Amino acid sequence: MRFVFKTRYEQDIALARHGGHRFWYSLLVAALVTAPWWLEDYGLAQLTFILIYGVVGLGLMLLAGFTGLFSIGHAAFLGVGAYTQAVLAAQGWPFPLSLAAAAALSAAVGAVVGLPALRVKGIYLGIATLAFGFIVEEVLARWESVTGGNSGKPVGSLQMFGWVADSGAEFYLVCLAVAVACTLAVLNLLRSPTGRAFVAIRDSEISAQSMGIHLAYYKTLSFAISAALAGIGGALYAHMIRFLSPDQFNIIQSIDLLLMVVIGGLGSVHGAFLGAAFLIGMPQAISAFKDFLPDAIGQAPGLKSVVYGLVLILFVLFEPMGLYGRWLKVRAWFQLFPFYRKGMFRRQKAFQKSDRLR
Repeated sequence: MRFVFKTRYEQDIALARHGGHRFWYSLLVAALVTAPWWLEDYGLAQLTFILIYGVVGLGLMLLAGFTGLFSIGHAAFLGVGAYTQAVLAAQGWPFPLSLAAAAALSAAVGAVVGLPALRVKGIYLGIATLAFGFIVEEVLARWESVTGGNSGKPVGSLQMFGWVADSGAEFYLVCLAVAVACTLAVLNLLRSPTGRAFVAIRDSEISAQSMGIHLAYYKTLSFAISAALAGIGGALYAHMIRFLSPDQFNIIQSIDLLLMVVIGGLGSVHGAFLGAAFLIGMPQAISAFKDFLPDAIGQAPGLKSVVYGLVLILFVLFEPMGLYGRWLKVRAWFQLFPFYRKGMFRRQKAFQKSDRLR
């Protein structure tokens, strides 16, 4: 097992803790940058979706995993960002400006939605965000002069300052740059006083308030930042699918997003992208294996929902820390072999939530 002896302040604030992190993350970035040259168009499109949903997952992870506030209407912020991007892009706005506008409008809406979090929490906060999701979906369907209503709204190619991303590879690289920027922003936010306040609120609101943390301010701020990230993901999503309709941002989409961060691993930035990979890869896996099942099962219309439900139940029962938590245990097994003991992780329940994932 690796132990890092810190002798400088720069080591304490570095994003990469040691040379192993720098090597593997550099290798990952190199593989992602060169993906258009070794990956086919279909695989590149799926990887683009993973990056887009990963950005949205970062926002929901910041809200649910690090602040402890659950949202069952997060698809509404995704829709606000997508439609804002579609409207502004149609008016000729360059992508950086329209992306900033989509993030700002989504953040403003998120701050308004965060107001119920000042008085309610738990299942009641979930009901409040669920109601907001229904309101946004209805507004998108009724405001036909702007959104096109149920007839939908087409979205053109991404363009900025005379350059047009009219190929899948070019758009993928834009999504990769945005995803990397959002990830670095979230990582730096989490190690700032604001991020530490979020974690303190998640662990214990009473303890956080006793330390001088303003609950109303930080809860509203968490909703706003989370919604802004969802709006950024929505702007990319609009250019990816090229056509928007209100039913794309319904309760099912919100449940998928919440399922994504729970299975990925609450309380970890890695979990947002692992959950996004699961969300995109699971339908492909179901389609690949259903041909080997009996027709009564393989052709059933609710097969996907049943599999999703079973996977969620299994994760909640046997791996509540999600895919990233499982990876931590696998990594510890290799690091401690042959001294690994089967029940050594049972003591994790005695730790604070902020000490579980590193």
